[in-house]
Amino acid sequence: MASRKKVGVVLFQLGGPDSLESVEPFLYNLFCDPDIIEIPLGLLLRKPLAKWIASRRAPKAAAHYAEMGGSSPILRLTQRQARALEQALRPQMDAVAVIAMRYWHPLTAEAVRQLEAAAQDELVLLPLYPQYSFATTGSSLNEWKRCYGEGRVPVRVVERFFDHPLYIDALVEKISTSLGHFDPARFKESEGRERTHILFSAHGLPESFLKRGDPYRREVEATVRLVMQRGGWPNTHSLCYQSKVGPQKWLEPSIHQSIHRLADERVEQVLVVPVSFVTEHIETLHEINMETRAEAAALGIRMFRMAPAVGDSLLFISCLADLVLSALEMKNLPAMSEKKVTASP
Repeated sequence: MASRKKVGVVLFQLGGPDSLESVEPFLYNLFCDPDIIEIPLGLLLRKPLAKWIASRRAPKAAAHYAEMGGSSPILRLTQRQARALEQALRPQMDAVAVIAMRYWHPLTAEAVRQLEAAAQDELVLLPLYPQYSFATTGSSLNEWKRCYGEGRVPVRVVERFFDHPLYIDALVEKISTSLGHFDPARFKESEGRERTHILFSAHGLPESFLKRGDPYRREVEATVRLVMQRGGWPNTHSLCYQSKVGPQKWLEPSIHQSIHRLADERVEQVLVVPVSFVTEHIETLHEINMETRAEAAALGIRMFRMAPAVGDSLLFISCLADLVLSALEMKNLPAMSEKKVTASP
């Protein structure tokens, strides 16, 4: 009887502080990332600049985390995804899912040590960023290469899943459920469209990344298009970006610009859909569900809801399992024992 294949699956995420005391070191790690901030004389200036930025931003960020209970839930929620994924893969293999956070514990180096402690036949690198960007998937995979080196087992890489049918279905499920919470008596049809506006919100990105060939915006737009096609709702919809940092020009419109526009158009009901986040964290729980909610109310938007992230829903875990299985079925690995996978319907 053939032995079952032993596979290590690495789930990459940005991470988040697990206490108020860890907010500043978390921010330091973030602003120290060369894939996020490019500066002249980076080797000399990066660390002192990151320390200065982190110290200035930490008090405000810590206040936001305090309003959320004192920490980020991202690790706990990613752990739930990891355990669910292991269970989904159990019929096909012995899978161990480990977590590699980019900016706070468990860091990538910790994930490498965890995998090295158990012999694996193959590894699958699975960044939990649906749309590829140099700043997310690219940064996480660069850190993996620095920590893991050449390695001794085949490594498969899933770079994106923005158009995977099960990911699209998982988003559609969350949106449909959330739309059901709006009061039907307050819907007003106009030219066949419901009054509730669906506002997709993705994490922002400096426009300079796009000039370097970053595909992020194109892939986010594709996700939104596929979700609306799959959902078949008659509602109006639009896409915005959030979480701008620094003075440089970022993708627009921002979520704040969009909320003001909708209020000017006398839209009274808005459903915000976090389209580039697969778990809740400060961007959804505070920036959208607290700050933007308050802003919308002040502008006269009467009903404001946020669709939950796909999390560990059955459809999304099925998507992750399918990505792992598809990666492992690929043959003829190149010399570096690494194969990249892009999901397509």
